[in-house]
Amino acid sequence: MTTAPKNILAVVAPHVGGRASGAGLATLFPGEANVTVVEAVDEDPAALHAAHVIITALSPVTAEHLAAAPDLELVQCASHGFDYVDLDAARTRDVLVCNIGSSGAESQNVAEQTFALMLALAKQLIPAHTALVEADWALPRLQRSLTELCGKTLGIVGLGAIGQEVARRAVAFDMSIVYAGRRRLPEETEARLGGARHVPLDELLRTADYVTLHAPLTGETRHLIDAERLALLKPTAFVVNTARGALIDQDALADALEKGALAGAGIDVFDPEPPAPALRLLKSPNVVLSPHVGGVTRETLIRIALAAVQNVAGFLAGGHPRDVVS
Repeated sequence: MTTAPKNILAVVAPHVGGRASGAGLATLFPGEANVTVVEAVDEDPAALHAAHVIITALSPVTAEHLAAAPDLELVQCASHGFDYVDLDAARTRDVLVCNIGSSGAESQNVAEQTFALMLALAKQLIPAHTALVEADWALPRLQRSLTELCGKTLGIVGLGAIGQEVARRAVAFDMSIVYAGRRRLPEETEARLGGARHVPLDELLRTADYVTLHAPLTGETRHLIDAERLALLKPTAFVVNTARGALIDQDALADALEKGALAGAGIDVFDPEPPAPALRLLKSPNVVLSPHVGGVTRETLIRIALAAVQNVAGFLAGGHPRDVVS
């Protein structure tokens, strides 16, 4: 007796490549599968209604979407994050939700992007470049704010797979590492990461020269870094966010930058995405901005697609999927 092929709805939002990026997904599935590629979950109502699996790359999956797919069994997030899926509604419908957290697909590039932002801030690369283009030899003005990473304290909020990749690079830069999170890591892991110390979040903020965020976005972590916590930071400190935009209160961060209460910020993620043109952070002083490029190199996209497809394929073959978040 043959089993009918499962229906897979692959949703790739336009701002992360859209239909063109998702076109090759169908070729990655072993065996038979009906794969429909769209740029929004409800773009093709018939395909949504028939879907057994939704693979989504940063495109929201709402309670209404879940209700419109009566045969849905799994929502696979093609990312470490999963905040764009209504987890409560999925639990109510007994629909599994997975990410690709254990694959490490994004870890290398997000860590590299984190250090790119940190180095750009420390070396004032953006104002230096802009000044030279405008025939302004800005060295006398900029040298007062140029700093080194060596010897500085890096505070990592969330020392999971990505946070640990950041820590490994920090060791190479001779930085001291403190980290905050729900659980302390084993002592051998801390030793391997340069003697990283687990501290409460507020202590991390008071002591770190650089604060970098690598926590998931949940109800508990939304605006984890608010005005009150930003006030704990040293005026010489830098904040870097390559995780999720809503981990930081963006208006509070703009306030701190405009008042000179922080040395600068490096931001790769926004709330919402793309950001509205009126977002104050886009015009704030001493910022380095990038359009959520932390997980979208050529190499990373291949690893992400393979990790998502392999997890779905294993599930459809009767196995238990990895990285279940709900």
